[in-house]
Amino acid sequence: MVLLNALGTQLNVLLAVSGLILLLGLLLKKINQPYIVAYILTGVILGPSGFQLVTEYETAEVIGELGLIILMFFIGMEISLKDFIAKWRIALFGTGLQVLISILLISIIGYYLGWSFNRILLLGFIISLSSSAVVIKLIEDNSIGKTRIGQNVISILLTQDILIVPMIIVMSFLTAGSVELKQVGLQLIGGVLIVGFLIYLLKKQTIRLPFSKQLHNDHELQVFASLIVCFGLALLTSVFELSAGLGAFVAGLFIHSSNATKWLHESLHAFRVILISVFFLSIGMLINVDFLTENWTIILLLVLGVYLSNHGINTLSLKMLGNSWRHSIYGGSFLAQIGEFSFVLASLGYHSGVISTFSYQLTIIVISITILISPFWTLFTKKILGIKENTLP
Repeated sequence: MVLLNALGTQLNVLLAVSGLILLLGLLLKKINQPYIVAYILTGVILGPSGFQLVTEYETAEVIGELGLIILMFFIGMEISLKDFIAKWRIALFGTGLQVLISILLISIIGYYLGWSFNRILLLGFIISLSSSAVVIKLIEDNSIGKTRIGQNVISILLTQDILIVPMIIVMSFLTAGSVELKQVGLQLIGGVLIVGFLIYLLKKQTIRLPFSKQLHNDHELQVFASLIVCFGLALLTSVFELSAGLGAFVAGLFIHSSNATKWLHESLHAFRVILISVFFLSIGMLINVDFLTENWTIILLLVLGVYLSNHGINTLSLKMLGNSWRHSIYGGSFLAQIGEFSFVLASLGYHSGVISTFSYQLTIIVISITILISPFWTLFTKKILGIKENTLP
């Protein structure tokens, strides 16, 4: 009886989530808006600050971590490591400029507010990262993946994802007084192993999935083999105190190198839709509406400041990479939000005492809101510039 009651409760949650996503999705479809917004709003409405079908923020974070793992896995599968390395100058220059200017802007603010160096560096890292989840989806929705500006944006974005490793290591090292040196050592070893694995993928001409002979033409079992690779590398990076999402991203690169991407996309498409929606649902659940209403002024100013600074910095980077001002401004709009890996950095800063509970909650809400309004920001920029996809080089 207890089991039946628990099952009934979970079915109610699933029914409510699915129904609300469907309703909001249909409304957004009429105004040509992406479903990301429906997922996040559903999380707000049904989460701890809404009808409380999910009552704990910790639960939302766990759900989001699972969604992020699958999301980063699929993003990795979209990427050719060799093509990415061939454009390393674009990626390194654009991303490096973004990180340096972000830290500089935070340093100016921190100087007048008396912030510590660790806090300045942490917040600089946080705002310098854009959201792979949002940007890749927006690029797909706007059909600019094959254009020059789209490729430049993707190169910058993926470099940001890779830079999360040294960022985590640097912050862990600087806060070694509160974080054990053993943890820093594990992260260093993990970073070296990831770099070594990426070099192996670059040098290897053909990659075969585990048990490829036994699983030849058996796509159903190959799906499970791929998921083992995904969750296995995610677990491995977690063991080394790095983001599980990063391990899943590397797993995606491995799958891409095995030439199994096409059929795997087809086999896992429905699974992908569900778990990606779960990630964005968790983002909505993390938005504390009471905290938002109590501190809406400072949150509004921070969100506006993030968008203006990130959009401006990325526009400058894309212009210096040889794009026109018009296309650079458009490309910069895709990278204006703060990314999902920034949640990892914020959590690290909070648990090591670099930021307070108030600052942590403020950071989480600002990140979540920038992700929520990102599609609207891109659409607004596109309308202002009069951009049409078929005119992009």
